[in-house]
Amino acid sequence: MCTEPTAKPVREERRSAREEVEEVAPGVLRMQLPISLPGLGHVNCYAMQDKRGVTLVDPGLPGPRTYRALSQRMKSAGLPMKRIHTVIVTHSHPDHFGQVGALKNRFGVEVVTHKSFRTFLDPEAEEDEQDLQVSSGKPIDSDQTAATDSNVLDGLTPWGGARYQLPLQRKVGYWLMRKGAGKFMGTPAPTRRVDDNDVLEIGGREWTAVHTPGHTKDHLCLWDQDGGLMISGDHVLPTITPHISGMGETADPLADFFDSLDRMKELPGVNTVLPAHGLDFSGLADRAEAIKEHHRERLQVLRDASGELGQGTVNDYMKRLFKERSWGSMAESETFAHLEHLRIAGEAEVSTEGRLLRYEFS
Repeated sequence: MCTEPTAKPVREERRSAREEVEEVAPGVLRMQLPISLPGLGHVNCYAMQDKRGVTLVDPGLPGPRTYRALSQRMKSAGLPMKRIHTVIVTHSHPDHFGQVGALKNRFGVEVVTHKSFRTFLDPEAEEDEQDLQVSSGKPIDSDQTAATDSNVLDGLTPWGGARYQLPLQRKVGYWLMRKGAGKFMGTPAPTRRVDDNDVLEIGGREWTAVHTPGHTKDHLCLWDQDGGLMISGDHVLPTITPHISGMGETADPLADFFDSLDRMKELPGVNTVLPAHGLDFSGLADRAEAIKEHHRERLQVLRDASGELGQGTVNDYMKRLFKERSWGSMAESETFAHLEHLRIAGEAEVSTEGRLLRYEFS
């Protein structure tokens, strides 16, 4: 007798947004908002009430679809939209800050971010998100600056690959947001910027700001020590790991990410983790270590591939690190971050002859 193969379960983070509002901890409501990004089906917006009204964390993508979904969730929870007085943004990606401009324009909300928060919508930013990431032209070493800078000036990535191109529809939408056109679009200018260990009062309780760079330079988690809660943003997710870009503003974003994961093990009494995607979970320290182990395994894949590749390009190594369905500029960017981590650790050397960086392990 033949049996059908069992389908792989869909990861939590990729499931479509639930319409119901759920109390995931005392006084903390989770509202899942729809998004249309690769590998993700929703973003979790958290709502907390106090005497003044409502604070939201990560209110979702820009545009009327998300605004309608947020309004519907708020109404079902008995929370008028006009009661929103504060929005906290965990980091500078559109699925987290996208509705801030609309909420600020309509209700004059306070906008709280990490002090280094900056987006492609800021007036001084480049024309699109990738311009912002690439514009730093992050040199690998002082004697290699010319190679990487010339790549950036010619519209390539620092390692010589093709740059990511936003879909035309999204590029037009971002351009409109940039110009501040329409009630759903506006620059998410923070009114308060916080630093690591600053204390915020949210929903009648104290939360500590925990700066966790890696996924982005400005990533912020929120820790309620008394309640044993951690709002983890994209830093620690239940079944997937966040993208670690090699085109950020720091020399070794993977090392930053590792350090930020180690911080999760140092925070006592966290019983419940509230991620930006997926469902709440426990075991923060164990999950942080599992994510580190995942990246250590990927580093070993690169070491093993070097024996066969010799001086391999970022694209060569990417094809060993990712399945073919994932090949592309984002996979190259993460591969570059891993290769740079090993180079900085003294395990690899890089050649800048020509436009393509080539890595070889010692």
